[in-house]
Amino acid sequence: MKPKLQSDYLGLDLKNPVLASASPLTGDLDSLKKLEDAGVGGVVLPSLFEEQVEHDEMETSRLYDYGEANSAEVMGYFPEVEDYRQGPDEYLDLIRKAKSSLSVPVIASLNGHSPGGWSRFAAMMEEAGADALELNVYYVPTDIEMTGEQVEKRMVQLVEEVREVVKLPLTVKVGPFFSSLPHMASRLDFAGADGLVLFNRFLQPDLDLDEMKIVPHLVLSRREEMLLAFRWIAILRDQVSISLCGTSGVHDHLDLARMLLAGADAVALASVLLREGPGHVREILDGLKRWMEEKEYESVEQLKGSFSQANCPDPAAFERGNYMRALTHFTSDWV
Repeated sequence: MKPKLQSDYLGLDLKNPVLASASPLTGDLDSLKKLEDAGVGGVVLPSLFEEQVEHDEMETSRLYDYGEANSAEVMGYFPEVEDYRQGPDEYLDLIRKAKSSLSVPVIASLNGHSPGGWSRFAAMMEEAGADALELNVYYVPTDIEMTGEQVEKRMVQLVEEVREVVKLPLTVKVGPFFSSLPHMASRLDFAGADGLVLFNRFLQPDLDLDEMKIVPHLVLSRREEMLLAFRWIAILRDQVSISLCGTSGVHDHLDLARMLLAGADAVALASVLLREGPGHVREILDGLKRWMEEKEYESVEQLKGSFSQANCPDPAAFERGNYMRALTHFTSDWV
């Protein structure tokens, strides 16, 4: 009997726990179809950034103002601003096309920076037919007067505000930088989140010494990055009731198995698919099936959380004990 790969994530019935995470691959309908053909259980569209929408709206407004300043007659050739196709129309069209072309769940992604922006675009995405919404929270506090409590309250409030305007499943992609991640997870749960994605990669800027300017710096994830999400999913699994999705650093079926054993309901892939192509999904799923058969697991639901902190024979391994052992057992040619 072949193992069953179905998994419940955000109340969505996934045929398997592998999601194609937000990346250039999920922003094109043709590559979305290739990902589905390769076997993904769902897709997360690239994030719609509020700044991009504001830029488009401002440019449209400037075009309108330019005509008005030069000739009243020219105004007849310009549509009214409120009637002009502006803002997230292209993104909403991608949601509609993906929904009509794919049989797997389509999760929209939103990265806003103002309370009104989060709510406004979330409602549009729900109306366009998205199966769920991922709030991609990317905020770096730089104000010395802003406290940790204020940062956390801001995130909780945005979840509450989005939840007020949408009914679709809502997950929050967060970073690991909280003084108490379990407490923050509980607050987001109470605010209306149905799931958490662990973790958002906070990309670091670099300094171009030739041009003497700050430049973006993107490096595809390494396998070691998976361990941070693995650890916290194991800790959170039995403490919160919401869905958990692991991301960053999952590159093969063994990484996927580790995440599921920790307690993940889904695992989102991006870097490995950009490196190996959509077809790599099939290799990962085939490998997971073989591994489950060898370990005599009948289903993904059976193995999920088997090695969460609550179920682990050595719970302290996820706490300070693991830190101490790692340091004391390290060896090299020079020690």
